[in-house]
Amino acid sequence: MGSRVAGVLLCIAATGLFCLSGHFGPACAGQKLITEDEAKLPPPRGAVAADRRGITRAPKVEVISLSDPVRSPMHFRLKFESYGGSKIDTDSVKVTYLRTPNVDLTPRVRAFVQATGIDMPDVELPAGDHMVRVDVKDSDGRVGTTSFTLKVAP
Repeated sequence: MGSRVAGVLLCIAATGLFCLSGHFGPACAGQKLITEDEAKLPPPRGAVAADRRGITRAPKVEVISLSDPVRSPMHFRLKFESYGGSKIDTDSVKVTYLRTPNVDLTPRVRAFVQATGIDMPDVELPAGDHMVRVDVKDSDGRVGTTSFTLKVAP
């Protein structure tokens, strides 16, 4: 029975319908984080990327190694850091594309969320400036939020 399951998984992998990250379908070649249609939505009025600094025990979200501008496809990585012995609540992670109306990107990144952060290889983004907000909560209920702009070269 075990060899039959392994054979089925091998066939699925050979057809490109399953990738090691656990995703089914041809999306393994590159995950669309933001679609062309979403990129055409108007930005929210008065929105600016903000990084709240200060002395706090709230969890921290850090964008890892982004050049300015980035090229698509890109490796999208965020690092989560918790303090005071608390743990990151991975179910609380919310990723939002700040547009009018906002676009919830959480379902697209959910499979890549870990307690240490988000690690998505081969993320496809349309050219332009894309403001993203990430919210995360720790096991003590403290909320950390950061927003940043992904500048994608044509």
